[in-house]
Amino acid sequence: MQSRRFDHDRGSSPIVILVALVTIVLAAPTASLAKHRVTVMTRNLYLGADLSPAINATSTNDFIRKNGQILRDVDTNDFPVRARGLANEILAKDPDLVGLQEVALWRTGPVNDLAPITHDLTATTVTHDCLQLLLAALNQGRERYRVVAVQTELDFEAPADYDGVAGDGDLPGLNDDGELNGRLTMPDVILARTGGNVKTANATGGHYQTLYTPVISGIPVTVERGWTQADARVRGSGWFRFVNTHLEAFGDPTIREAQAEELVAPGGAATGDLPVILVGDLNSDDDTVQGGDRLAYQALTDAGFGERSTDDPLSCCLDTSILIDDFGSVSDFDHQVDHVLTNESNVELPELVGGAGRQPVNGYWDSDHAGLFSALRVPWLRPAASRRREAGSATAAKLRPRRVGARPERASSSRAGDRGRTGDLVLGKHTL
Repeated sequence: MQSRRFDHDRGSSPIVILVALVTIVLAAPTASLAKHRVTVMTRNLYLGADLSPAINATSTNDFIRKNGQILRDVDTNDFPVRARGLANEILAKDPDLVGLQEVALWRTGPVNDLAPITHDLTATTVTHDCLQLLLAALNQGRERYRVVAVQTELDFEAPADYDGVAGDGDLPGLNDDGELNGRLTMPDVILARTGGNVKTANATGGHYQTLYTPVISGIPVTVERGWTQADARVRGSGWFRFVNTHLEAFGDPTIREAQAEELVAPGGAATGDLPVILVGDLNSDDDTVQGGDRLAYQALTDAGFGERSTDDPLSCCLDTSILIDDFGSVSDFDHQVDHVLTNESNVELPELVGGAGRQPVNGYWDSDHAGLFSALRVPWLRPAASRRREAGSATAAKLRPRRVGARPERASSSRAGDRGRTGDLVLGKHTL
C-alpha cells in the first residue's frame, strides 16, 4: 500500500494531464500571436530651430544674423531635457524598431566665411549631439536600444552672430557681426530594441538624386535627403526590410514626390524580395493635406504601399519653433505627415496604434511632431520552421503574398549578452 502511494505521487494522474493539455491549448494562440507581431515607431526629434528665416535671408549679413538666432533657439529648446521625454515615449511603447528623423548634431568653430562656398567644414566643437543624448536617456542603467544605421543627410556650416554683439565680425560689409561658425549635421537613424530577440542585417542607407537646392544670399545650398534601411527578424519571424526616411520639407512638392518615386523604383530602398515596412516623416498625406502635398504619398500608394498607422490623433505639427510648454497647443496637430506603411496587402490592420508626445513634459514639448507607433499583425512573419512545413504545399504557396527570402548575411542579434555590432552601419560623418 505504501508503495502504491509512492507510485501515485510520482506519476501523473488523468486530472493533471487534462489540466496540462488545457493549459497548452489555451496558451498556444498567445504564442502564435507573438510570432506574428512586430512593433515599430517613427519619431521626428525636431532639429531644434526653424531654418526658414536663414533660407529666406535677404543679404549675407541678414543670413549671418538669422544663423545666430537659430543657434540661440537650439539652446532654448534644450535637447538634454527633451531627450528624457522622447526616451520615455519610446520606452513606454517598447517598439522593436524605431525610425528617427532630424537627429541633429550641432557644432561650432572659428569663423570661416568661405565655408558655405568651399564646403571646408571645420566646426568641431559639439554643442548638442541629439543621438548620444537620446541613447544616454534610453539606456540609463542598462542597454535597451542599439544603433542599427546612421545616414548623414544635410551637413552645412556658415558664419553666425551667436553672441548678438554688433561689429565683431571679421569682414565688414559681408560679415559685420558673425564671430563664429555654426554647423548642422542632420542624420536619420534606425534603432533596434535589445533583449527582445530583434536581429538586423544588411544595414545601409543612401541619398536621393532629386534634392532641394535653395539659393541663399547668392550661394546654392544642396539639402541632402535620403533613407536608412535594414533587414530585420523579430522573435524568430521571417525576414523583412525596415526602411526609414525623411522626405523634403521645403521647396516644390514635386521634389518630395520624386524622392518617394526613387524609393519604390526598381532597385529602390523600399523594393526587393523581402516584405517592406516603411516609416518616416513623408511631409505628405492623402486627405489631411492639400494639392501638391499629396503627391509623394500618392506615389507610394500607387506602388502598392498601404497605411498601417493612424490619423487619430494627428501628429503634425506645433505652430511654434520654440518648444517651451507655454508655446504651442495640442490643437496645432491638424494633419498627418508621419506614417507607417507596408507593401503587403494582407497585413492586418494594426493591433494597436497610437501617438505620443502630444502634451508637454518637463517644461517642454518633446518635439514639434508627435510620435507614431504601430503594433502590426503580419502573416508573413512566421517562424522559420512553419515556413519550411509549408514549402511543399501549393495551396500554402498561393496564400503567401511574397516568398520570404533566405536568411540575409551578417545578421546581428540584440539578445541580452550579444553585444556584437556585425551588420550595424554608420554612414557619413556622425561619430558614434
